[in-house]
Amino acid sequence: MEAKMINLKVNGMPISVPEGTTVLDAAKSIGIKIPTLCYLRDINAIGACRICVVEVKGARSLVASCVFPVSEGMEVVTNSNKVLDSRKTTLELLLSDHDKNCLGCVRSQSCELQELSNEYNCNPQRFSGKAIDYPLDLSTPYLIRDNNKCILCRRCIAACDKYQSVSVIGANARGFDTHIGCAFERDLADVPCVGCGQCINVCPTGALREKEEIDDVLAAIADPKKYVIAATAPAVRIGLGEEFGSPVGSNVEGKMVAAIRRLGVKQVFDVDFTADLTILEEGTEFLGRVQNGGVLPMITSCSPAWIKFIEHNFPDQIPNLSTCKSPQQMYGAIAKTYFAEKMGIDPKDMYVVSIMPCTAKKFEKTRGNQSAAGVPDIDAVLTTRELARLIKRQGILFNDLPEEKFDAPFGIGSGAGLLFGVTGGVMEAALRTVVEVLTGNEAGPVDFTEVRGMEDIKEATYNVAGMDVKVAVTSGLANARKIMESIKRGECDYHFIEIMSCPGGCINGGGQPIKTAYERNNTDIKAKRATAVYDTDKKMPLRKSHNNPAVKQLYKEFLGEPNSHKAHKILHTKYGARKNY
Repeated sequence: MEAKMINLKVNGMPISVPEGTTVLDAAKSIGIKIPTLCYLRDINAIGACRICVVEVKGARSLVASCVFPVSEGMEVVTNSNKVLDSRKTTLELLLSDHDKNCLGCVRSQSCELQELSNEYNCNPQRFSGKAIDYPLDLSTPYLIRDNNKCILCRRCIAACDKYQSVSVIGANARGFDTHIGCAFERDLADVPCVGCGQCINVCPTGALREKEEIDDVLAAIADPKKYVIAATAPAVRIGLGEEFGSPVGSNVEGKMVAAIRRLGVKQVFDVDFTADLTILEEGTEFLGRVQNGGVLPMITSCSPAWIKFIEHNFPDQIPNLSTCKSPQQMYGAIAKTYFAEKMGIDPKDMYVVSIMPCTAKKFEKTRGNQSAAGVPDIDAVLTTRELARLIKRQGILFNDLPEEKFDAPFGIGSGAGLLFGVTGGVMEAALRTVVEVLTGNEAGPVDFTEVRGMEDIKEATYNVAGMDVKVAVTSGLANARKIMESIKRGECDYHFIEIMSCPGGCINGGGQPIKTAYERNNTDIKAKRATAVYDTDKKMPLRKSHNNPAVKQLYKEFLGEPNSHKAHKILHTKYGARKNY
C-alpha cells in the first residue's frame, strides 16, 4: 500500500512527501540542510538541542524539525531571522559552559559544535558566568571522558543503549548540574563498559576520545634498544584514506604501508596473516567440537568488546566461545616467539604495535593469558584515527606516497583474512576452509553470500559432506544479546555463530574515522566500506586462509599443526566471568 502524500511548502517551495516524514527530511528532499546536534537517525530523535528549530506558520513557537511531522498545507521557513537568531543564541549558550581550548583538542576541525559556531559567526564570550570544572575519567586503558566538552546531546547514551544494549552511561543530576556519567558516579572502569568506542564515534565534540598511545610508539621508535614492528588490521586500510580526503570506501593499503614504513619502524606486517592463522585454529577447533561432542554452538572470539560483554552478561555461556586469541593477539604472540627466535631478538626488546579500527583492542592487550613469550603479546595499539594523526605529525605527505607492499614473512594475507573487517567475514572465511576440509573439494565454493549484509541477524544452513551446518551472524551487541538470550532459552540449534561488537563489523569500529551526524544520517557508510572489502577480496589471487603459504610455513617450521599443544600454548587463551554490578 502506497503511503499517503502530504503537500506543504518549505521556504515557499511547494513539495509532496510521504505522510510521517519529519520537517527535517522534507527540507533535505529539496536540497535544504537544517543543522542538528542531538539528532541521529534511528537512535536519537529527541529534539533536545534546539539547533534544528524552524518556523511553522500558525505554531506559537519554533519547532524542532527532527521530530516534527509534516501536515497537509503546512508552511515552513528554515532560514528566517528569527530561526537564525535562535540557533546562534543556543550555540552561544552551549559555548558559555564549554571548554574552548580548541587548539589543543583532538577534535579540532572535526567538531560539529566548532563547525556550527563558525557557520553562525558565534561570539563564544557573549554569555559568561559559572562553569563547572569536571574531572577527567581516565580510569580505562581505552577511553577518556571529558565532561567539560560535553554538550549533553545524549548521542553517546543512545549508542550505548540502542546499538550495544550495554547502557552504562546516562544523564546524572538535573538543571545546570546535569552531566553524563555512570550510575552512582562510578568510573567507567567500575561498570560493565566493554570499550567498543561507539560512544566516541557519535560524539559531536571532544568529550569522548580514545586514550592515545602515539607518544609511547614514538619513544619506542627512538629507542635504539627496541626492535619496533607494526601491523594493520583489515579494516584500517579501508578507513584511513578518509582522514586524508579520500571518499568513504577507499582502499589505501599501499599508501598506508608506505606511510607506516616512513615512521621508522623496522617492518610493516599485515594482521590479515594472523586472521588466516585464526581460521586454521578456529576451524580446526570447530571440527573437533562437532566430531567429538564438544560445546556447541561455538562462538567466535575475535572481537574483544564482545568477549568482555559475554563475561559480564552471559558468563554461563563462556564455554561456547572459541579459545582462540584474536588476530591482534596472535600477531603479537607469533612475533615475540617464532619471529623473535628467527631474528635472534630477545622478546623483551621487541616492541609490537598493532593498528586497529577498534578501541577495545587497547583493553585486550592488557588481559591476562596474553603473554606467549613471557612478556605482553602487544605493546601498543593505535586506532585508525591515531595513525592518521601520527602520519600528519611526522610530516608525511600521505597522498603523495607511492604504493608499497607489506614485509615478509607476515605480509601475506588472503581475501578470507581481509573479510575479518566486515560483519559475516569471519564466518565466510571459516566456511571457505571448513567446507573444503570436510568435502576434500578444492574447487568448492568461495563466496558464501548468505552471511553477508547489514541485517541484524543472518542465518544460513549448509549441507557439508552430508551434514547440515547451521550458522548465524550478527553485529552490534544489542543483536548479540538477542542471540544469547535465545540460546539460553534453548530456542536455537546453531552450530557456529559469528559475533562482532560494532554494527557492521570492524569497518565501523570505535577507532575508525569519525563522521558527522549529517553524514551518518544520509550516507550508508557501513555499506560503502563493506563494498570496498568485498571488491578487494574478489580480485585477490589467494582467497582461502588454508592456502596461505606463509601460514603453511609457520606450521611446518614452528607450530606443527593446527590445535597442536604448541599452538594452544601460544595462540589460545581462556576467559572468565566478570562482575555485572
